[in-house]
Amino acid sequence: MSNVFGHGDRGVTLEDFRALPSGAFIFMPCREPWVARAVDIAIGPQKVLDKQGKPKRDRNGKIITMSASAWLMKHQRVEQMAWVPGEPALIRDRLLVEGGWINRSDVTMLNLYQPPRIELGDAAEAGPWLEHVHRIYPDDATQILRWLAHRRQQPQDKINFNLVLGGGHGIGKDTLLEPARYAVGPWNFHDVIPSQLLGRFNNFAKSVILRVNEAHDQGDAERVNRFNLYERIKNLSVTPPYTLRIDEKYIREYYVFNCMGIVITTNHKTDGIYLDPDDRRHYVAWSDCRKEDFSEDYWTSLHQWYQTGGFEHVPWRSGYQSVKTGARCPIDLSVAAISQLRALRLTGVTGSSTISNTVSTPKAPYLLEHGSKRLINLRNG
Repeated sequence: MSNVFGHGDRGVTLEDFRALPSGAFIFMPCREPWVARAVDIAIGPQKVLDKQGKPKRDRNGKIITMSASAWLMKHQRVEQMAWVPGEPALIRDRLLVEGGWINRSDVTMLNLYQPPRIELGDAAEAGPWLEHVHRIYPDDATQILRWLAHRRQQPQDKINFNLVLGGGHGIGKDTLLEPARYAVGPWNFHDVIPSQLLGRFNNFAKSVILRVNEAHDQGDAERVNRFNLYERIKNLSVTPPYTLRIDEKYIREYYVFNCMGIVITTNHKTDGIYLDPDDRRHYVAWSDCRKEDFSEDYWTSLHQWYQTGGFEHVPWRSGYQSVKTGARCPIDLSVAAISQLRALRLTGVTGSSTISNTVSTPKAPYLLEHGSKRLINLRNG
């Protein structure tokens, strides 16, 4: 069965629903829960059929009916629900138990994942977007493009390092990511702010790409500070764990496969994200561009290109080879800083261990020495 389920312009039909053991019902075209009464009103009573497929009748000859919700519980029930990229909408004869598959005949798992529906166009026409990526991140563009291509090509796999896209306000960091949003499916690309990432509900884990917006220290020592944020992101950035339990309002907890790729955006160079001195889970790209470097005509032209077929032309399929299995391993920063150019690290436990506002972004690969403001040139030793 295809991953795309109930896609079209028709109304609401019985086939659009699957019943859960909890008594809730999932509307498959958008994977949203319905209550029994809403299903019964939308669908109406269903005839009860005999073994020959003919309507049953009572003693008075009246056709026997049952509610749509009762019919679904009997005929279109699933035993479990999960979010599993790369698998069909209805996964037969398998169940997920504490992070692992077990085989069991005559059972069905409902897959909440929906694949992207964008039809890819002509990669040769992707110039405007590629130029934008290279303009704001000239030294890091190749790594950024490969990371994003992996998310489109292999959404079921985990990349065990995150992207950090830094730079001043208004230079187009979010504009850079817009084609990726449509490439993986807008429903698989989620946005959170740091306080949401640290909250109880975690349905954002159903993401092929998760964007953490404008990460910086918000001054709340008990909750939203960059140290707590770092610990939370670190736990979500790697496998194991291979599965996560989702706590979502109004639905029983269920599993998702931990395959999200995390992109962190920040405008803050000195009080942005915290990285442990031994961290190897973040690829940091910083842009020297300023808002004033871009005219209104530049943004108008780029967004018009997006809206007139540009999203389809981005070369996800073949234009860039995606990050391969090596991406699942931690980055060796001593190598990455040389071979991938500017892998800048915002390290340190105190404010004295951040990149100074007076230090310009170096042209050669540098790391900030932990505990001081001295920059170490890794290319020259």
